[in-house]
Amino acid sequence: MARRVSIHIPGFSHENPIPAASRIGQHLSSGVLTGRDPQTGAMAEGLDAQMAVVFGHIRALMTAAGGSTDNILKLTFWLADYRDRDALNREWLAMFPDASSRPARQVVAAQLDGGALVHADLVAVLAD
Repeated sequence: MARRVSIHIPGFSHENPIPAASRIGQHLSSGVLTGRDPQTGAMAEGLDAQMAVVFGHIRALMTAAGGSTDNILKLTFWLADYRDRDALNREWLAMFPDASSRPARQVVAAQLDGGALVHADLVAVLAD
């Protein structure tokens, strides 16, 4: 039976007692990743800044889990304005420039609190 391992990333935590992600064997699932700046602890100002922070958390999480962004199978984004995808698409194309090797993606409209304009989570498959 596989053993579950909690994954934490520097400068990121939840108010509740949960890790940034959990891994069982090759499977990794994150909790919600937000635009909270890891240096200041404050929510970044504006969607562009929050999106950049979220993608930074994605990179940090994949490194902490022993993988890379190449291991991501699916990303889900919750946007306060789900039609405003310019910032998301800029970061997306920077992280996944190869159209033949991108993870699945879903964008959902959401009512977010605490000044958040974006939340994200991911599913990845890592090496044993």
